[in-house]
Amino acid sequence: MLKSILIHPEILAALGASGHFSQVLIADGNFPVAGNRGPNAKIVHLNLAPGMIDSLTVLDALLTAVPVQAATVMEPPADYAPPIIELYAEKLGPNVAWTQMERWAFYEKIASPRTTLMIATGEQRRFANLLLEIGVVKLAAESF
Repeated sequence: MLKSILIHPEILAALGASGHFSQVLIADGNFPVAGNRGPNAKIVHLNLAPGMIDSLTVLDALLTAVPVQAATVMEPPADYAPPIIELYAEKLGPNVAWTQMERWAFYEKIASPRTTLMIATGEQRRFANLLLEIGVVKLAAESF
C-alpha cells in the first residue's frame, strides 16, 4: 500500500517518467486538452462533473509528490485579476518562479515535448490553467 496522499496510478506513472524541467499541466474545465497535447503528454481525466475535481485539490496532491521550481499561467484580460492565481501562489510559496503568458504562447508552451502530464479537472474558475515545471529533489546535505 502507498503511504502518500497521491495514489492515482496513471499520475504516479507519468510523474515517475518525468524529470527536472518536465512540465505538468493542471487544466481547468474549459481547457481543450486533446487539441493542445504535446507528443510526450499523458492525459489524465479527473473531470467527473463541473467543480469535481478542482485544480487546488490536484495541486495539493502533486505537491506531496514532486518539487516545483516554476509555474506559468495564462495572462488574463487587463480588467480581470483571477483570484485563483493568488491561491496558487500561496500554495506554491515564494521560491517558485512565476510567469504569465499570452494565450497562444501559453498553448504553444504546453504543446512542448517537455510536457509529460496533462490533468483535466472539473475546475470552473476562469483562467485556472496552471503549468508546473518540476524541480530537483535535493539531498539533505545539499544547499543549492
